[in-house]
Amino acid sequence: MADAKVIPFDDDRSRGAGQRPQRRRSGPRRPGDGAKVREVKAVPGRLNADVPEGAAPGAEPLDAGAVGSVGADDARPTGPRGAGQGAAAESASVPEPRGGGGGGWDRRIAGGLAFLRRRLTGEYHVDDFGYDEELTDQVLMSLLRPLYEKYFRVEVKGIENIPADGGALIVANHSGTLPWDGLMMQVGVHDNHPHGRHLRLLAADLVFMLPVVNELARKAGHTLACAEDAEALLERGELVGVMPEGFKGIGKPFGERYKLQRFGRGGFVSTALRTGSPIVPCSIVGAEEIYPMIGNAKTVARVLGIPYFPLTPTFPWLGPLGAVPLPTKWTIQFGEAIPTDGYPPEAAEDPMLMFNLTDQVREQIQHTLYKLLVQRRSVFF
Repeated sequence: MADAKVIPFDDDRSRGAGQRPQRRRSGPRRPGDGAKVREVKAVPGRLNADVPEGAAPGAEPLDAGAVGSVGADDARPTGPRGAGQGAAAESASVPEPRGGGGGGWDRRIAGGLAFLRRRLTGEYHVDDFGYDEELTDQVLMSLLRPLYEKYFRVEVKGIENIPADGGALIVANHSGTLPWDGLMMQVGVHDNHPHGRHLRLLAADLVFMLPVVNELARKAGHTLACAEDAEALLERGELVGVMPEGFKGIGKPFGERYKLQRFGRGGFVSTALRTGSPIVPCSIVGAEEIYPMIGNAKTVARVLGIPYFPLTPTFPWLGPLGAVPLPTKWTIQFGEAIPTDGYPPEAAEDPMLMFNLTDQVREQIQHTLYKLLVQRRSVFF
């Protein structure tokens, strides 16, 4: 493999669903409705809607499967209770189907079959960066979620600091020998944000030189860490993630853990200023210890054309087993957003302003890392 060329982030060169079911109106009818409601007995496995007298023959009751997405609050009467309304509501309640959750499995199977049909027929959307939102949500996130929830037991703080909509740039520290931290941050944003936002990560060109990793990264929404791509995503209102330390952060020795490396020349600040996007600092604790890097085989790295070849207590001595990360406990904290929309357009060319904002973001991340480390009880708990 040829030597990996890391494109600096501040390089300005060009790179060369269906409707929800309507709620059934409950409570007293408005004057003039006229139609009387006759009592309908509940049938197991079905939810029978109240059918007005004189309705057309063959009027279909509401299928139980369509009610699965309606919460308990939706089923409560919203108007004042009339005489005997409480008893009527109780009589209309439907017992859970026998077998406990059989309907849920039916919906999952039906959804899975529909997903396969769309993949086979090509009825799915991929944007011009190669991002496949449906595949990411249905497959890639499902594969990463067990690591996120059960293995690393990630705790997310400050998710409210990420805007509900519009473009924003999340800047995080980078560590761990292999880039698990970026993937866990991507899952954390999607699963914890109230609006389920998707994080589009910027990656070095080495990621897109690897045969299988290249395709998976594109499908997951990752793109090249250059100013042109970052600006295009932010102008579309996307949430963009960048780790300015790059290989210097992810490949640093274990003795320098949680000490931020240089953030480059502030290219991410320039991009945020050009688009008026807020900068959200992010601090990740726990990733430094998954592969304690005690050495770097530089000769092997040059032969393989990679930035570093890590030596850990388990790798390469235990072979593939040594590549299994340690089950550390993670914390991801998003800090208060730093607005940039108040600066004039020419501010993106002011080197002193870029230096000050870069230093402000870096210091905020470093300070939060130290605070989280003091609060941490153990590396693994």
